[in-house]
Amino acid sequence: MEAFPDIELTMDSLTVESGNYRYYWTFKGTNTGPGGTGNKVDFNGFEEWTMNDQGLIKKLIGTYDAEEYQRQLEGK
Repeated sequence: MEAFPDIELTMDSLTVESGNYRYYWTFKGTNTGPGGTGNKVDFNGFEEWTMNDQGLIKKLIGTYDAEEYQRQLEGK
């Protein structure tokens, strides 16, 4: 959060299938924190949650396009 002081994390959607939840998100921000590039990033990803009997997250797997993130961070 320090690297992206103007961070915007938006929930795009939440789906449920076979007891697994998928939280789709968009991350936007400008890398102006310490040692930052000054470049803007705007990328998407999702997390898949498996819940336990108490409704708490038991397992979490997340993913995003790391190459696209790095490309934007470097201003390419």
